[in-house]
Amino acid sequence: MASTPTDQSTQCSQLLPKFESVRGFSHVLSEPLEIEDFVVQSMPDASPIRWHLAHTTWFFETFILKRFARNYQPINPMYEYLFNSYYNGIGEQFPRPKRGLLTRPTVAEVMTYRREVDNRMGQLLLEASAEESMVIAPLVELGLHHEQQHQELMLTDLKHALAQNPMYPTYDSSVEPPTGKTTSQSWQEVEGGIIEIGHAGSDFACDNESPRHEALIPSLEIAGRLVTNGEYLQFVQDGGYNRPELWLSLGWNTVQSEQWEAPLYWVRQNDAWHEFTLGGLRRMDEASPVTHISYFEADAFARWQESRLPTEFEWEAASQYVSEDGNFAESRYFHPAPPQATTGLCQMLGDAWEWTSSSYTPYPGFKPPEGTIGEYNGKFMCQQYVLRGGSCATSKSHIRKTYRNFFPPEARWQFTGIRLAR
Repeated sequence: MASTPTDQSTQCSQLLPKFESVRGFSHVLSEPLEIEDFVVQSMPDASPIRWHLAHTTWFFETFILKRFARNYQPINPMYEYLFNSYYNGIGEQFPRPKRGLLTRPTVAEVMTYRREVDNRMGQLLLEASAEESMVIAPLVELGLHHEQQHQELMLTDLKHALAQNPMYPTYDSSVEPPTGKTTSQSWQEVEGGIIEIGHAGSDFACDNESPRHEALIPSLEIAGRLVTNGEYLQFVQDGGYNRPELWLSLGWNTVQSEQWEAPLYWVRQNDAWHEFTLGGLRRMDEASPVTHISYFEADAFARWQESRLPTEFEWEAASQYVSEDGNFAESRYFHPAPPQATTGLCQMLGDAWEWTSSSYTPYPGFKPPEGTIGEYNGKFMCQQYVLRGGSCATSKSHIRKTYRNFFPPEARWQFTGIRLAR
């Protein structure tokens, strides 16, 4: 994005190419799908692709068009109920676990909804006054990053749905992650002391990345790369899922109740481990990072390795030494790949979200934005753990070294992996 001009209305108009690009990528991700793929919901935590496409559109209509577009009339008043995710300040929401039961509006009607909102948004961005643009531009930027979050969810939710089918259908048969050879794990020193944590500067960041503040970290070593499938396989073969001494109490209860024996999407066929990917079921590559790991599994593996998970502050301190290159959604692999470098810190951005041992809590002095938009992050700061670094399903333009993702400790359907510390 170009530097902010003195005329704030120009800033708003400059967002139009980015708006079209991000919104267009949702359609690019939808191109390989059959019509049946748009409507299935495989579990309460996932949503149908059609719902994601509609909800991200609802966001722009609700928080921008209804407020700023002249003489705006809602395209369908029921959409406010059907496609509101969790914004209680807006109103009641259709139950999340039942989103897959809706056969209307049709996929075609949702696509029409997107086109109509996009046309109105384009008109608004070009016509907004300087005064309006000072308010509209930050909301549009937030809406675009919100859509990129849902693009990642589209991939992970679809993968979970396809994995329920014993035919193991492919999302895109052309998807072919690179392979590599397993490299020895290296360790990088991170100097301890008082460091500054959190977002600084005028570029976009989510509210939960601020305010920037000081944190004390010990001197430590952090693993040079992510834990591989082959390394995690050794944990499985050593009876890791049957050894309660390795697990947190709640984690052990989850292993027992869910009957976990291996990472999500590992499939044993003909005495060999395979892994379900968005490119179909494939022989497991032991050099690739292990993924679809819960916090409980990451923590148990770390104990087995006589190591630990880094805190999010330790992770952020280590990340200052690495570039922002990585395996992101733009690579179209949609699967973690072996590291391309053999020295230094690798894979800190892209490939797999990295669990930290930090609970998702507010930074000192955190205040959510006023109004309903303040429900975006702050109200989830309870019973979740922080993940850092992005994944192979994250857009490169969406991630930052200060980005704080968060999930409950039992979650496995995201591209989540492990980096050790000691």
